[in-house]
Order: sequence, then structure tokens, then C-alpha cells
Amino acid sequence: MTGASLHPPIGAVREAVTRALAEDLTPMGDLTASLIDAGARVNAAIVARQDGVIAGTLCVEETCRQVDPDIRVTWDDLFSDGMLVEPGDVVGHIHGFLRSVLTAERTCLNFLGHLSGVATLTSRFVGAVQGTGVRILDTRKTTPGLRALEKAAVRAGGGFNHRGSLSEMVLVKDNHRAGLSIAEAVRRATEAWPARTVEVECDTLEQVREAVEAGAQMVMLDNFKPDGIAEAVALVKGRALVEVSGRMNLDAIRAYAEGGPDVISVGALTHSAPVFDFGLDLEA
Repeated sequence: MTGASLHPPIGAVREAVTRALAEDLTPMGDLTASLIDAGARVNAAIVARQDGVIAGTLCVEETCRQVDPDIRVTWDDLFSDGMLVEPGDVVGHIHGFLRSVLTAERTCLNFLGHLSGVATLTSRFVGAVQGTGVRILDTRKTTPGLRALEKAAVRAGGGFNHRGSLSEMVLVKDNHRAGLSIAEAVRRATEAWPARTVEVECDTLEQVREAVEAGAQMVMLDNFKPDGIAEAVALVKGRALVEVSGRMNLDAIRAYAEGGPDVISVGALTHSAPVFDFGLDLEA
């Protein structure tokens, strides 16, 4: 679990932007923008249309750079990734040839809108458990190819990251235990990967007991009811981190948090975040 930089790795940004622009510009480029006078220049404002948290500014910069290195992107000092925005806020400007700006527009807003949507939804979940000491985690339920970007957006919204890949930790789920006991799974994982965290998904209190006694560093309470969380936390007695998971929503998450787990993972942060509404307004 990390709460690192609010920005994704630049390599991941470049790769995602390259793929996105290829979708838009293959095979013949922007036919409509080619109708515009090649020398026409423009200043355009990036404007928020709703309340929320901004994320994805590096993607805007990289999109403009790949479309035309002459384009210049500037951001208001108040509106870097992780900052709150309100309707009407001008978060930044794009300056350059009109043809190029229009070609870059949709890809810029797609990234900015999607990632700010993730950050905004995350911030709402974080707010819903405020004061409980529980941290909100994402999951691997991410858009294929955009995981690093979406996980950075979660951090921008005040959340934390669960494992970013299958190599980061061992998570023994029910399907892994076909013909294998929890104790044996934990033993094998600890021997094979001593430097990796071992977590066990548990559906019952008996499984929680077995996982902790076997030496698991984390237990995931999967689809427990809120009134069962406190009982499981008492059983663990601080010997492992306790994660709660399973169809979390904003209306119910506070009840789960009050049971005393360490973290709650929410797949919806990345698989169901509404797009944040930004517009690009050309200035006179």
C-alpha cells in the first residue's frame, strides 16, 4: 500500500497518450482541423464544470507535446493534481496553433475528465470515513493499460494503492485454495517470497483465525456484514492488518469503517467513476 507521488510515472503517461492519439489520428490525421488556416493561433481555457478533485494534468501536457511541441500548457498555481475545483474555475490554458490545439482537445479532456473523475470519487469515499482512521484503497479493477494513471488519480483523491501488479504481494483468494489449506498456502508463500506481504481472503471468522495463526500479514474480510467486522478485528488483535472488501458504496461504507478495520478496498474507485466535466473554451 502506497501513498506516493500524485502523478503517474512519466513512461506510463507517454505510452497511454501515444495509444490514445493513434486511435484518433490513424490513418490520415485530423481531417477537419486541416481545413483551418495553418498560421492561426489560439489561447484556450480549461474550465471545470463541476465540483471535484483534479488529476491527469501530466496527460494533458504529454498529449499536447506529442501533437505539436509548439503547444504550451500552463496551469493555475491553485490547480495541480489533488486540488479541489469548483464550477467555472479556469484550471489552466493551452496556447498554440489552432489546428494543433483542436486535434489535441478531445484526448486531453478524455484523460483529464476520466482521471479527475477517479480522484473525485475517491475523495468522496475518503470523506465518508473521515475520523475513523480507516484508509481507502483501490483494487486491480482498473481500465486495461491505464492502471498506473488511475492509481495515481486515487492518490490525488486522498486514497491509497493496494498492489499494483501480481508481483507486488501474495494474495491468497478462494480460487487459489482449491485443494490447498490456508495454512499450507501461507507457508508456501512465506517460504517462496519471504520479502513479500502475504494476505488471505477470508469468508468466515474461522478462516480469519486460521490465516492469522498461519502468519498472514493481512486478512481480507470479503463480503462480511458490518456487524461482523468488529468481531473479526477483535479476533485478529493487531496481529495482522485487516482489510474489508466487497461491493462498497458511499451509503454503507461508514458502517463498515466503524467496525475498526485498517483499510477498506473499493473497486468502484476505478471501474465506476463518473467522468468529470471539463471544457476547453477558446478565448478571444
